[in-house]
Amino acid sequence: MMRQDYSLLKHNTFGIDVPARYFLEYASVQELRDALMEYYRTIGFSPLSPSSLEALVGDDGVAAAHLPQILHIGSGSNLLFLGAYNGLVLHSRIEGVEILLEDAQRVRIRVGAGMCWDTLVEATIEHGWYGIENLSHIPGEVGASAVQNIGAYGVEAGDVITQVHALNLFTLQEHTFSNEDMAYAYRHSLLKTPQHRGVYAVTQVDYELRKTFTPRLEYGGLREAMEGQELTAGNLRRTIISMRDSKLPAPAVLGNAGSFFMNPVVPRSLLAALLAAYPQMPHYPVDATHAKVPAGWLIEQAGWKGKRLGPAGVYEKQALVLVNHGGASGADILALCRAVQKDVKDKFGISICPEVNFIRS
Repeated sequence: MMRQDYSLLKHNTFGIDVPARYFLEYASVQELRDALMEYYRTIGFSPLSPSSLEALVGDDGVAAAHLPQILHIGSGSNLLFLGAYNGLVLHSRIEGVEILLEDAQRVRIRVGAGMCWDTLVEATIEHGWYGIENLSHIPGEVGASAVQNIGAYGVEAGDVITQVHALNLFTLQEHTFSNEDMAYAYRHSLLKTPQHRGVYAVTQVDYELRKTFTPRLEYGGLREAMEGQELTAGNLRRTIISMRDSKLPAPAVLGNAGSFFMNPVVPRSLLAALLAAYPQMPHYPVDATHAKVPAGWLIEQAGWKGKRLGPAGVYEKQALVLVNHGGASGADILALCRAVQKDVKDKFGISICPEVNFIRS
């Protein structure tokens, strides 16, 4: 049932209380298609042909003035609402895990986009399927893993995704994207590009996992944290959960969206100059000409760790996290974001970009 003037307070981890003009949850692709038809009848819109949509969107993605306002959300763990949403908000309840292929070395599964991501990680370890244990305790749902290319401790979702199934919200046609189609990169996918952003609702995601546990311990102090423990996927998962809990506040206690900024990738020429001034600066190789610098370290060195700007603040235990201390609006969080960006840029000459999506109606 479609609801009107629905509060999104429980659908974003920042705890921003803004309404959506329309809100609907669905449990199948057909339910989604039927709901969209109902919505389109309400607002006097007809589904488009693929060529008509392509002409509207174009390479730069400028189509907002010509298309209905539709926002597809997961658990809201990567969103910052800057005001009321004057359109339709959709949320998937498609869950379940289906085995597509299995042999002695691997298993390929199809997972509903509405399934909790960490529930999936836990289930795969229990079944002896490996490859995503480093992504334990990341908030959100399966659909977001495919769109955002979530990553942690040296592993990204795009490493194990084989196909992404989606419905075009404006043509109502189903599409299947291969891993190559998705063009995965650091916190990036095809569905985040201007011409595809907001056009598709991910309905299911296919993953290929291994049946042999091969631990990845080279990032984030995992090797040291695992010392003295039996090297199993279950122990690795428990260690990662403990490490994340020590750095990230529970959204129910302190509103946040986890890591707010992406770690910047900088040219090695700039890195060399920065290391001359800050020899203790951590950095990680990306390729022959670029390296990644932790945004949290930059923010802390700029003096923002534990600092507040009105009701918004930088978390005292992890500078990469912006928090709602109570009553903060999206505008308050945005003002803090801009202030942090400015000070990091002024001090290091590095631009840090939000990982969180800003939602404007």
